[in-house]
Amino acid sequence: MDRILINFNAERTVATVLLNRPEKHNGVDWPMLKAMRKAQKDLTAVKTLRAVVLKGEGPSFCAGLDVKSVISDPKTAAVMYANLWLPMRNIFQSWSTGWRDLGVPVIAVIHGNCFGAGLQLALGADIRVCQPDAVLSILEAKWGLVPDMGGGALLRELLPLDVAKELTMTGRMLNGDDAKTLGLVTHVEADPQARADALIAEILSRSPDSVAASKFMLQRIWGIDQSANLTQERRWQRRLLGFKNQRISVAKHSKREAAAMPFAQRQIR
Repeated sequence: MDRILINFNAERTVATVLLNRPEKHNGVDWPMLKAMRKAQKDLTAVKTLRAVVLKGEGPSFCAGLDVKSVISDPKTAAVMYANLWLPMRNIFQSWSTGWRDLGVPVIAVIHGNCFGAGLQLALGADIRVCQPDAVLSILEAKWGLVPDMGGGALLRELLPLDVAKELTMTGRMLNGDDAKTLGLVTHVEADPQARADALIAEILSRSPDSVAASKFMLQRIWGIDQSANLTQERRWQRRLLGFKNQRISVAKHSKREAAAMPFAQRQIR
């Protein structure tokens, strides 16, 4: 089954990119990562394209990285870890920030669970429309990690530093209204697709060159030195991944008998 589906409207001006692993709440595995990067590159070549909608098939937008599938395959885990040592934006960071390379608006339509990698994907969109009862979380803290799929670099555009720290350190769950109050999402709607369609219709009434220039200009104004920020994501994840407290975090949330396991003394100083 294809992990990512792309559907076009009749004019091929609007593409809907669908995460297609509904039985896993669109949990992200290695094939989905590669398929998403391919989708981004393929859409860059579509000259008629004017807008992209990101959606999830099934009960959730995206429940985050499928950690169990990653750690159960040593080869995949090794490849994923090796990406943290690359000196440039890696495939995990392209998962979200790759959507910023397209000169068209990208709208995330969020429902159900939007955790970890799912929230980082939504942050890579230009506009986020969310159902009121959706549940959002920067959930990497659950696994003893930091958000390293572009989320750290993108959060600074939306949240004050203290709020970003609190949400990242706690992994707190937010509903759509809470997320809107904090600035994580743009709109909260019972029918987020209808709102996305209305936004696209409004944007399509404007010059495509003006829209593209506006997107790229504002990203550069808000996103000064994004490359350096992505480097910091990779650096700090390397200092966590596979070390004792990160392994304990995984055990606490994967094995019932390990729930009370104490963390080791802090090593990062």
